[in-house]
Amino acid sequence: MSFNPLHWSVRESCGSGRRALYATTVLWMGLVLPAAWAQKSPLDSLPSNVQVLTNFGERAVWSPNGQRIAFVHRTLGDAFEIDVETRELSCLTCAFSHAGFFRVHYLSSGDFILIGPSEAVDRGKARWNESELWFLAKGSSGPPTRLGQKLNEGIAASRQSPRIAWSESSNQYPDEISEGVSRLVVADVQVEGKDVSLVNKRVVHSDKWPHCWLEAQDFRKDDSELTFSCYQPENEAEVMGVLLADGKVVNYTNSPGVYDEPEGIFPDGEFTTVECDQQNDRGDHFIDIWKLRLDGTGKDYTRLTYFSDFEGFKASNPVISPDGSRMAFQIAMSKDEAGVGYGILLMDLAETAQR
Repeated sequence: MSFNPLHWSVRESCGSGRRALYATTVLWMGLVLPAAWAQKSPLDSLPSNVQVLTNFGERAVWSPNGQRIAFVHRTLGDAFEIDVETRELSCLTCAFSHAGFFRVHYLSSGDFILIGPSEAVDRGKARWNESELWFLAKGSSGPPTRLGQKLNEGIAASRQSPRIAWSESSNQYPDEISEGVSRLVVADVQVEGKDVSLVNKRVVHSDKWPHCWLEAQDFRKDDSELTFSCYQPENEAEVMGVLLADGKVVNYTNSPGVYDEPEGIFPDGEFTTVECDQQNDRGDHFIDIWKLRLDGTGKDYTRLTYFSDFEGFKASNPVISPDGSRMAFQIAMSKDEAGVGYGILLMDLAETAQR
């Protein structure tokens, strides 16, 4: 959850000049940056079940049918979509002017939720205080519909209904929420013609720093439970869930001294992928991806990636395909803030990994 003030870049206005900038960005990220990594890269020795999907981008998400992946090309950037089989790439947000987006998510309908500020002057405030939800209809060239809801980080999006969840805190609503308090909110995205709104909104859990800082992650078990990250002092985190019927909270890791952040749920809801540092105990800047069984013991862990074995690298932001057969994730640098990535990779989960 740290902020790196050096990760900042300048946007150009909408139009051909901006499209040219992205063509240059794709070329630069794909060719120059990997060559600039003087140290040995995990890309030099990928296991047989991992392939590079893009040479740029971060924060991937799967489409409801598993045929496409959406992502942002950089922090406070544009949102793109790629066909997983044909590799056809399209920009979702290049046709309209905006301040940049941190994330893009699919709704179960195939429509999109974008996350970003209405204007970006200070990058830190844009991420932690001013990000909002925006609705973009599939196939639309925009601009998106502003939903009037600020939030902390990303959302959980149901795979079977228009339901989403997010966290909000005193950072976004200082006049409404006490300092240090964060809370999880669930709502439905209602689309009626050109009108889009959030309905059936309710708070399902709240907590206060330093006990826990909340971030919504995934729905599971027919949307009966919401998994979330519980961030704690000393760069620690736990995988938790809240039962939406009664508000009961379950700690699935119970791992003091370890960074465990859930990121991608398996379709059966029995497992989640986790950004974890248990292989080196060095915090969220030195993570790899593990698979955790959500049985409450915190013991059934399987390591999926080994990027942090290479000095200066980590693997992060995993998401699981709707059929559970593949995982998309990103290559990242340990020096960068959480979420920054330099390309999307695919792992075939059915094939035995070979280091």
